[in-house]
Amino acid sequence: MTRSLVLIYSLLSRRRLSESRRTLFLIPTSLALVTSLAIIFYISSTSNLFTNQTPPLLLKHTISSSLNYPPTNSLLTIPLNNVSSNLANLQESPRLSTTQLSFESAGYSVNNEVFHDKDIFMENYKDMSRSFKIYIYPHSEDDPFANVLLPVDFEPTGNYASESYFKKVLVKSHFITEDPLEADLFFLPFSIARLRHDPRVGINGIQDFVRDYIFNISHSYPFWNRTGGADHFYVACHSIGRSAMDKADEVKLNAIQVVCSSSYFLSSYYAHKDVCLPQIWPRQGEPPKIAPTKRNRLVFFAGSINSPVREKLVEVWGNDSEISVHSGRLKTPYAEELLRSKFCLHVKGFEVNTARIGDALYYGCVPVIIANHYDLPFADILNWKSFSVIVPTLDIPLLKQVLKGITFNDHSRLQRNVLKVREHFQWHTPSVTFDAFDMVMYDLWLRRSSVRVRLTI
Repeated sequence: MTRSLVLIYSLLSRRRLSESRRTLFLIPTSLALVTSLAIIFYISSTSNLFTNQTPPLLLKHTISSSLNYPPTNSLLTIPLNNVSSNLANLQESPRLSTTQLSFESAGYSVNNEVFHDKDIFMENYKDMSRSFKIYIYPHSEDDPFANVLLPVDFEPTGNYASESYFKKVLVKSHFITEDPLEADLFFLPFSIARLRHDPRVGINGIQDFVRDYIFNISHSYPFWNRTGGADHFYVACHSIGRSAMDKADEVKLNAIQVVCSSSYFLSSYYAHKDVCLPQIWPRQGEPPKIAPTKRNRLVFFAGSINSPVREKLVEVWGNDSEISVHSGRLKTPYAEELLRSKFCLHVKGFEVNTARIGDALYYGCVPVIIANHYDLPFADILNWKSFSVIVPTLDIPLLKQVLKGITFNDHSRLQRNVLKVREHFQWHTPSVTFDAFDMVMYDLWLRRSSVRVRLTI
């Protein structure tokens, strides 16, 4: 009898222990389940992944550029809720209300700060101005290619003037040193634009000229070989510059390329290493100031139809009464058209870059940039979403809806910021504080080598 009681007691104890263990297991499991459900509920109530209630705003990028385009260069952004439906609906030119497209209804507003961080910029600028040194490989006036290697002795003009202006201002600036031992960077002074027009070289001979030039300086001086050209830079504004280094791989891969054709799409351009040179048509005198209330046209563009992007623009908006798109000769002065427009289009042609951003800023017109993969000038410094609108090429059919959805107050803030930043998009001889030359120098200063190579001669 006693043995039976002991056996029963033992069985009961084991059952209670098993139930206790099961209870201990269920408690944390239940807590984990409740927590997971709470997280899922929170995400579902706040995220666009589970709802289609977000208004169909402007797509941030085309699909091909979404991985490459920097988020700091965009004014309007939207989660890509349904890529396939957006692409399908594009052909039907979706009709979106201006209420849906306004900044306020979508929770966006114009950022009033034209600098990413003005205090840091000003502090760094002082450091740069005090200590930054450039060594230029010397060439005499009797050099057979003096016209290519020395700065021009006149005021540059035209679409590619930025290249000549930079060198002309640099050689007379306080950044130049004759002591290569104290130099932060070394300037390769050949001019791609002037090589292009030199009958001894021409378009087909530029690659050979650059290759031979690098060979000569690498055998005549010790500076190139110690870093493989990583502390060297050259400047080019013409689009031919992007292929000029095809026979000089070390220049393309190592040296800093200061170029107008600054596109993420190009395999030879590296945004963290290279610098965007603003393409600016030089203009004399003080820029005009026209209030937004006196600008009675919504949008203006004039230019050659030399790309599929511009062809699409003309196809969709060529006959529109509010969007003025011109492919031929203007009947009125170009400047007058810019002054009377609220928005001025910068549309990709052969390259992502044109002088139209500089044109728009000079005449106080808010630039609308339709050029995917464009590494915008001074993007390290300036907050482009404070003074411009970025429209992916895919969204050309939505152009009017997007721009008419920008309220008067938001446009006024954009235009005021245009007036603040346009001093950075002007060339002067000699340079003026914070002008285009100083801003390019600042970008170069940011990219200078952090390790100084000690060299004895």
